[in-house]
Amino acid sequence: MGVTRLKRKDRKNKTTSRLEVQFLKLATNLEPGSRSAEKKDSQIAKNNAALAKAVAAK
Repeated sequence: MGVTRLKRKDRKNKTTSRLEVQFLKLATNLEPGSRSAEKKDSQIAKNNAALAKAVAAK
C-alpha cells in the first residue's frame, strides 16, 4: 500500500499543534500550586538559607 499524503489543512494542523505543545512545554509562567511548589529540601532553598545566615552574621 502506498503512503498517503496529508492534505494541506491537515499538515497545517499537525504543525500548529506540535508548535503549541512545544510552546506549552517551554512555558515559564508557573502558577503557585501543589505541582510547582518548591520542595523544602531543594538546592535553591538551601542556598537561600545559607545566604540569609551569612547576611545575619555580618
